[in-house]
Amino acid sequence: MQIKVPFLSSLVLAAVLGVPAMIATPTSLQGQAVVQVRVYDRYHRDYHVWDEREDRAYRGYWVEQRRGYRVYARLPRPEQRRYWIWRHAHADYR
Repeated sequence: MQIKVPFLSSLVLAAVLGVPAMIATPTSLQGQAVVQVRVYDRYHRDYHVWDEREDRAYRGYWVEQRRGYRVYARLPRPEQRRYWIWRHAHADYR
């Protein structure tokens, strides 16, 4: 019986300490989980945050090129370079 008592007290202590942490974590992090994707432009040596504005500009690039939309990550590097050249020339694109 003496062996079970320390184990039981450790279990109760872990439950007492763990429950408030599990309850507090989701509410304290609510609204803070934001994923920010940054793309490095190796030709101009700068980073671009890929947000709604950049996505809108990227889609505008494809409309201007009169070609179908293609996922940026799957583009060959020369095509990515053409996009960044276009993007720097159209920095105010919305």
